[in-house]
Amino acid sequence: MSEIAAEVVRNLAVCSQTLVTAESCTAGLVSSAIAAIPGASKVFWGGFTTYTADAKTSMLGVDEAVIRRFGAASGETAAAMAVGALKNSAAGVSAVVTGLAGPDGDGSATPVGAVWTAIAIREKEGVSLARAAHFHFEGNRNEVRLRAAETVLQEIASFLDERWG
Repeated sequence: MSEIAAEVVRNLAVCSQTLVTAESCTAGLVSSAIAAIPGASKVFWGGFTTYTADAKTSMLGVDEAVIRRFGAASGETAAAMAVGALKNSAAGVSAVVTGLAGPDGDGSATPVGAVWTAIAIREKEGVSLARAAHFHFEGNRNEVRLRAAETVLQEIASFLDERWG
């Protein structure tokens, strides 16, 4: 994971961008991977660990109705988290991961291993969703969490390369 985190830090520096993360199922793994890279303090604003639905609403401003209708682990919630992370930070790019790592389901139809990522950007016109994706990972709880963290780092690197590379 350190190689892709280093690529993210390099790409952010080249693009003159700062990043904020909002993590649910990974509970800070993405932020930790980025912060482990020398020079990260120049491009990493910080991160929100929003493990619960209440944290998503109180820290990021995600509408409770979105969570009730679609679930805390959903594409709609990931998109709202990405926008909320930017609105509650000074960063130019946000990256989000939310999902259900297991070992048990949450009582919804969401299967264990389902993960959503989202990236939003701050532009002159305001904050907008730039990219969102859905994944499903097999494995135990920690394997799902690690795969989700690696995937969101890959999504950030790919987005930065496509947008400014």
